Amino acid sequence: MEGTGRLEGKVAVITGAGSGMGREACLVFAGEGARIVAIDLDPAALATTASMVDDGGDAITVFEADVSDEPQVREAIRSAVDRFGELHILYNNAGVRWRDRDLGVLDTDEAIWDRVMAINLKGMVWICKHGIPELIRAGGGAVVNIGSVSALLGDTVPQDAYTASKGAVIALTKSLAVQFGPQGVRSNAVCPGPIETPLMTEWLLTDPEAKRIRLARNPSGRFGRPEDIVNAGIYLASDESTWTNGAVIVLDGGITSNYF
Repeated sequence: MEGTGRLEGKVAVITGAGSGMGREACLVFAGEGARIVAIDLDPAALATTASMVDDGGDAITVFEADVSDEPQVREAIRSAVDRFGELHILYNNAGVRWRDRDLGVLDTDEAIWDRVMAINLKGMVWICKHGIPELIRAGGGAVVNIGSVSALLGDTVPQDAYTASKGAVIALTKSLAVQFGPQGVRSNAVCPGPIETPLMTEWLLTDPEAKRIRLARNPSGRFGRPEDIVNAGIYLASDESTWTNGAVIVLDGGITSNYF
């Protein structure tokens, strides 16, 4: 977890911190000197993340919370400020992609549509609503929203709630950039292609034909890894990116280059 101190002295809120890219973000951000406010629904997963990050110091605090529930988010942010004094980074990583339930618009149940939107989009709204004022009070900071290349492309196997939610993430990010840039808060989005995480792409990694088809579309010849995304997040969260605001960074190994 040793880094170069690019986030030294900063406090970062990281959602979806219990696994995958969220856990990786906790590890890498802490390695770069940040103190971590880890938020997830799964207390056991949070405990595992915390044990991997903290060596007995003051590197991480965890909050079990549903990001789609505003009172829970408000309490987590308030408690984080009480613990660390201020916030500098909001890393909105929490999201769901339910291939077995989130289908095309003709087949998706309303409850599934609403739940995907609540987690993937509303969760970011509540984190920003209660977190951005703290960034402003701290003198400025960074919002990093995790989107998806699904926001940019259609899919022959649709997950329309997921796709629509990630498209909205881009629009929200640009609106935040305009609103809060003058107050020292820059907002940017990262749009990953397929990433090797247990929850999101297990179906791909265990289906040789599905894997072959999707890798054939990727000039890089591999799926992404959590660190591919988190490394970009480090740049966007650090003071190196003080003139990067409203950007949408696509990290997909070149998949979208086949289309644009």
